[in-house]
Amino acid sequence: MRYAIEATELSKVYGDGKKALDNFSLRVPAKSVCSLLGKNGAGKTTFTKIVSTILEPTSGEAQVLGYDLLKQTKEVRKRISIVPQEGRPFGLQTPFEHVFMFLVAHGWSLSDARKKAQAILDRLQLSEYKNKICSTLSGGLKQRVMIAMAAAVEPEMILLDEPTIGLDPLARIMIWDFVQELVDSGTTIFLTTHYMDEAETLSQQVTIMDAGKKVLEGTPQELKSHLKATTSVVISGKISEGELEGFGVVHRNGATARVFTDEVRGRELADYAIKRRLGVTLRPVTLEDLFIYLLGEADD
Repeated sequence: MRYAIEATELSKVYGDGKKALDNFSLRVPAKSVCSLLGKNGAGKTTFTKIVSTILEPTSGEAQVLGYDLLKQTKEVRKRISIVPQEGRPFGLQTPFEHVFMFLVAHGWSLSDARKKAQAILDRLQLSEYKNKICSTLSGGLKQRVMIAMAAAVEPEMILLDEPTIGLDPLARIMIWDFVQELVDSGTTIFLTTHYMDEAETLSQQVTIMDAGKKVLEGTPQELKSHLKATTSVVISGKISEGELEGFGVVHRNGATARVFTDEVRGRELADYAIKRRLGVTLRPVTLEDLFIYLLGEADD
């Protein structure tokens, strides 16, 4: 199997002594979507910045698209694009100008850059905004401009750090479809996200990390199997431990109880909660359930 990223025992210690990565290793299969999940401060953005050549690791080594990250940095940069979490377009330029100039800077002819810029803006439903100053656009539209720039130059790999923050549900689904199109055309997508449904829908591989270390890795289905449950019951309201006893594994967060169980006991518990006039949700287990089981609630 060919890997787009092969990172071995990467560590990153910042000047204040904070260790953001702690001997972290990861292999990302080429031409796939791979997601990196973790709470705020887990090290996701640090890892993304390292493999995109923005930061240097304190120790460890990595190859990106077959090139040594530190010794062949220019070769890596020619072949990747990144949408950083804090990235925003320049306020006084239009979406078309951003994409067009980015293409020209990457060696495209003026004619081809115009055609490609228009095509990518059409695909990301930005055409009606293409001549508007970016400072007048919403946060979600600005984010789509950044994605358009990253994808327009047709890189071998795109690193997306929280790419759908600020997008409405319809725009998120459109971006999901676009990501799948990119992968189908041979692009590798490396994704960090707090949206567990996003990772579960898009990813062939998911890695969960905490405090700079790897916790668990596999396909979404493989990861969910660690719960040893098929059904999740989420109950809102006052319910005692005794009432939940025997139904499954219980995780509490404030006034919410989440019970991981099987379908039969899940339905029994849901019926009981309804009779108690409590809020209840019954559904198959998700990556969010696993995340909470391993690490607790995600930070806002």
